[in-house]
Amino acid sequence: MTEEIEQAIEEELAAADAVRPETHDMAIRIRGLRNQFGDVVIHDDLDLDVRSGEILGVVGGSGTGKSVLMRSIVGLQTPVAGEIEVYGKTLDTIADEEESRDLRRRWGVMFQGGALFSTLSVAENIQVPLREYYPRLDQKLLDEIAAYKVQMVGLPPDAGPKYPAELSGGMVKRAGLARALALDPALLFLDEPTAGLDPIGAAKFDELIRGLADTMGLTVFLITHDLDTLYATCDRVAVLAEKKVIAVGTIPELLATEHPWIQEYFNGPRGRAAATCNQTAEPQNRNS
Repeated sequence: MTEEIEQAIEEELAAADAVRPETHDMAIRIRGLRNQFGDVVIHDDLDLDVRSGEILGVVGGSGTGKSVLMRSIVGLQTPVAGEIEVYGKTLDTIADEEESRDLRRRWGVMFQGGALFSTLSVAENIQVPLREYYPRLDQKLLDEIAAYKVQMVGLPPDAGPKYPAELSGGMVKRAGLARALALDPALLFLDEPTAGLDPIGAAKFDELIRGLADTMGLTVFLITHDLDTLYATCDRVAVLAEKKVIAVGTIPELLATEHPWIQEYFNGPRGRAAATCNQTAEPQNRNS
């Protein structure tokens, strides 16, 4: 980005007390989380730690509340009980609105299916969070940042003025990722990022996520059912079942557990195929 962009953003950041992700070993800390809709309990006494700088895969059967967990962390779902800390800040106890805004701009979210605004172009979608958090940026700078993010996620330059309906499924995913990265977040949430993509497109998206995480030093909370994605991108995997996180660890560590769902998931036909395909791949765990 140009010096003008960097200066404008620095001026906005100076208006609030910055949360410094680099000073925290733990990006997310969850204790005793309970989510409930009417009589239906989704999570009960759920605990989870997400380490700074890791890509954590989150898996579980249908109805285990993977997306509900993500929405709870980013403040879109209010838990019945429990505590969620992001970079040492407990979300529901932050009284100062400016401090709360400063924390929220430290994360980006790519929702399932991209969730782009259909009446806005790709560039305008990317500019939505920029306009919210940096209202003093002029249009020229907004356009330059959007073009930079389009390039960052591997979209062609002419994708910026296009509307979501004019894009392929893979391009919509990349545009959604570009918007999630608009604020240069430290923490990235991805909800089923490769769902609906063909195997080649999914593999390229996995490679993109891994490359961006390494280059930008991101912490990534990645919900997926794609075993290839787990093997290709994730440092650790958290397993949701029985209304809790029943296990968290590297894939070899999970394979050593005896829980029937974990064994069925990783040692079923698809699990064995994914493991075979990745046996010759370079180890991906950055935290080993």
